[in-house]
Amino acid sequence: MVKKTAMGMRRVVLAGLLALAALPAQAQERFITVASTTSTDQSGLFGHLLPAFKRDTGIDVRVVALGTGQALDVGRRGDADVVFVHDKPAEERFVAEGFGVARIQVMYNDFVVIGPKADPARIAGLKDVNEAFTRIQKAAAPFVSRGDNSGTHAAELRYWQSAKIDLASAKGAWYREVGQGMGPALNTASGMGAYILADRGTWLNFRNRGDLAILVEGDTQLFNQYGVILVNPARHPTVKQELGRSFIEWLVGPKGQATIADYKIGGEQLFFPNAETPRPRS
Repeated sequence: MVKKTAMGMRRVVLAGLLALAALPAQAQERFITVASTTSTDQSGLFGHLLPAFKRDTGIDVRVVALGTGQALDVGRRGDADVVFVHDKPAEERFVAEGFGVARIQVMYNDFVVIGPKADPARIAGLKDVNEAFTRIQKAAAPFVSRGDNSGTHAAELRYWQSAKIDLASAKGAWYREVGQGMGPALNTASGMGAYILADRGTWLNFRNRGDLAILVEGDTQLFNQYGVILVNPARHPTVKQELGRSFIEWLVGPKGQATIADYKIGGEQLFFPNAETPRPRS
């Protein structure tokens, strides 16, 4: 009798294990992959935001932190469920090309022009980023560019263009492209005593400042909007659309927006929520 009972228990356990193995991977592991910018990661925002999301939903988020262009490419390949980036024209192309379902704005902060306190280009206190870039170029003062197809890099290129500077012919030894994220680019600028465009969030969380300081801020052109997009499951059936939608809806809902607003360094708020209402589920 005991022998039969033990055999029966083994069969029940085996049946349970087989049933668990048969469950879809999504049911076993509740996680999504989010391709995002280095600024959301290196500013410390995700370290503040994602634990709150996990507590509310039980869903883990695995972040791939890259420049915006590379993050969107990850989404194009279907290697992420959601992209969370900050280059509106590129985001709109991503959706128009059928790689994303819809772009929803989430939050904003701003860019700042960082430079050495000695300020050889004499830009400190300017409120016009075009004038600041013009003076940097005329002085041939060292400038570090991320050069990585990120949202920050795209913004930098727009400022050179709006300053009517043909960067292809104007750049020389003074202009250094590093092809790296915001943190490493800031490290390079600190080591060189160079000017650099940075998002304010990463700058506030950056410790290796050396002789660098914010020299230009407040121009409306320096506004920096972030958007979130569900990767299109019709193009990539492996996208975890329900979990991805849950993340987006939480992010732009009251709890997510409040959590974003609560993130501060030294009492200074890094990001400002301004979410749109997401489209109804289809």
